[in-house]
Amino acid sequence: QVQLVESGGGSVQAGGSLRLSCAASGFEFRINAMAWYRQAPGKQREWIATIFSASSTTYADSVKGRFTISRDNAKNQVYLQMNRLKPEDTGVYYCNREYSQVAWGQGTQVTVSS
Repeated sequence: QVQLVESGGGSVQAGGSLRLSCAASGFEFRINAMAWYRQAPGKQREWIATIFSASSTTYADSVKGRFTISRDNAKNQVYLQMNRLKPEDTGVYYCNREYSQVAWGQGTQVTVSS
């Protein structure tokens, strides 16, 4: 079965860093563009970054220059390095395929205090 398991979230002060991981299974990971999303309370889930199968990347303006998405095809994992975190980065972070999205995982909570 398709499974996405996010980890690495936590609580950090503004200006700090976190590295999130996403373990994927149940589909051919290496040929799929992968993305990170986040959802703040009371808001829609928003897209924040994508890494394509050839490892090119694109980012939402809100995180560009601070976040870095990467992947390890041998491990079927996607990562999100988050630096210079801001309180507005607070939310539940999810990974999924950029195209033909599968069932969402539980996400991992990121809390940034001022």
